[in-house]
Amino acid sequence: MSSMTMGPMARQPADPSERSALLFWMIFTGLSIFAVVLLWRFGLIRLMLTSDRTYISSVIAVLYVLTCGHCFLRTRAIAREGASAQRCRAALAAPEGSKVLDTGAATLPRGLVRDHIESLVTKAAAQDYRPVDQTLLLRTLADRLRGSNGFGAFVSDTLTKLGLLGTIIGFIIMLAPIAGLDAADKVAMRSSMGLMSDGMAVAMYTTLAGLVGSILVRVQYYMLDAATQRVFSDAVVLTETYVTPVLERKGAGLKGAGTAS
Repeated sequence: MSSMTMGPMARQPADPSERSALLFWMIFTGLSIFAVVLLWRFGLIRLMLTSDRTYISSVIAVLYVLTCGHCFLRTRAIAREGASAQRCRAALAAPEGSKVLDTGAATLPRGLVRDHIESLVTKAAAQDYRPVDQTLLLRTLADRLRGSNGFGAFVSDTLTKLGLLGTIIGFIIMLAPIAGLDAADKVAMRSSMGLMSDGMAVAMYTTLAGLVGSILVRVQYYMLDAATQRVFSDAVVLTETYVTPVLERKGAGLKGAGTAS
């Protein structure tokens, strides 16, 4: 029976929606790279990097790139979990699919959803197949699916604060020459105006980099959270439709057999 179950599962075609999260991330990242190339072509990025003497804009850019890498890894992991959940559904919905649970769901595709189903089977067996309350197990599944998704909110907030830090530093640079400014000294006036211009550039460029980076990170992790929620919803529907009814029927059968004996 195990080989008969695994055969159709191995030939099960992939649902295009399973990879939608990864596809959306790639489209969004491709558009972002295209925008960066255009800005570099017109010299705006070079101007920002050379005008920011504090290098806060560079730090923001590096942190943003690293965060994009983390978001990609998380999105790929969620896409795999979604594919695994679809294959689990196909296996359980097939004729005689309920017999997969007789082996503790060990023949289902690997993933967090299979681990959740195994925990349900183990819990049902431990309590003599009485009605199973999977509330706590679902909370655990939700936490495991979210994983390190909260890193996105942390980075988004950090980028905003780095931008504000650059704003403050820029204003300090801009206002520092005013204290010892002599209105009669034209050379000092020109030098002070240059320093004030540099300070304003630092303030504006760091604020712009921080806000843009924060928004882009928010968008990426919003798509990731939406994909994670879809996988969790699929797991809930899957277990409530194909797993818990089978376990409860098994418990009713054992109870009936005990009463008859």
